[in-house]
Amino acid sequence: HRMTPASPMRRAVADAMRRSCTRPLATVGSPVMLDAMLAHRKKANPKPGPALYAIRALAMALAENTAVAGRLVGNRIVHPMAIDIGFAVEMVPTIRDADQRKLSEMVVAYNDLVDLARNRRLPREASKPGIATVTNFGTFGIAWATPIPLPEQNLVMGLGAGRKEPVWSEEVNQFIPVTMAELTLSFDHRILDGGGAGRLLHRVAQLLQTPEKL
Repeated sequence: HRMTPASPMRRAVADAMRRSCTRPLATVGSPVMLDAMLAHRKKANPKPGPALYAIRALAMALAENTAVAGRLVGNRIVHPMAIDIGFAVEMVPTIRDADQRKLSEMVVAYNDLVDLARNRRLPREASKPGIATVTNFGTFGIAWATPIPLPEQNLVMGLGAGRKEPVWSEEVNQFIPVTMAELTLSFDHRILDGGGAGRLLHRVAQLLQTPEKL
């Protein structure tokens, strides 16, 4: 059999996933309309990437209920001290205090972290895990996936590829084309149940449809 060496990154990912899968993990999904976000992005300067919209929306939703991103220690849930959100791009850089920084304030820092991650030059401080991760698997044309949270985290949220679909409009009394995508949330079932995960995704979807508030 032909053999090739596994890269250090591949070995690190394999070890992290082995440790992650020692927990009871579950995944839920929910559709979200992206038209408002896309229109907002078209007029923005500089333009935030779709993943950054998702990061900001998730951070705001988690700030409203920090328990869902907490850790179970004995018979208590330890809430996070800060809403730091990672995002998957080759490596997993982290945006600190994402709930306290406006979307427009994060664009330059986000783009810099993307470039550093792709060139394997991410500083140690930027690679420390946050409390959750966002992954935009829609960039690969994938509509639905079940990403696995990092061992240090309980949550990973995914954004699928946008596609045009007919949706009934009561205002014009006919079907209209809208851009839909799937949001998924994989979570540690010890901390969060399906209902709580669904409510979290619903809140994220609400925020994504009002991008001017992000």
